[in-house]
Amino acid sequence: MAILTNAVRQRGASRLDQRGFTLIEMVITLALVGILALAIMPFSELVVQRQKEQQLSAALREIRTALDAYKEASDEGLIDKEADMSGFPPSLTVLVTGVQNAKDPKAGLLMFLRNVPRDPFFAGEPDTAAEDTWNVRAYGEPPDQAAASGSSGSAEAGKDVFDVSSKSDRVGINGVPYKQW
Repeated sequence: MAILTNAVRQRGASRLDQRGFTLIEMVITLALVGILALAIMPFSELVVQRQKEQQLSAALREIRTALDAYKEASDEGLIDKEADMSGFPPSLTVLVTGVQNAKDPKAGLLMFLRNVPRDPFFAGEPDTAAEDTWNVRAYGEPPDQAAASGSSGSAEAGKDVFDVSSKSDRVGINGVPYKQW
């Protein structure tokens, strides 16, 4: 009898010593991981969109600040302009290349941007110049004409550029189209 109980104990003990997962445990674990992944995907897309929106807001602020600084320099007489000109730059490129300081005897350049930032929502070719990723609005141009004509920062958009907007047709998280930011 003692031999028989030892054999049963050894068989039971060997089963307890076995380590590992059963098939049902693996299936349940994979199902839970899959459900979590599906729940996280929309959240990660929202995070990416929010980051791009922050980049767009910063780029618009940077360009508009440079446009205002150019206009202020023009009004102060630091930039030569014709009588019929508004004082805004002829293109976004001028903000980077600079203009001669009319009051500087050494004819130094006034620079307003290091580079023109790209529109993060621009859907065109990746090698498009940053100036061409924006809709530009010329002084005296109706508000909707710049977006409709698709005028770009380096093209002849008019005599001057006083505002920029995104070329994207997408709508922001806040419900406002990026063109209206």
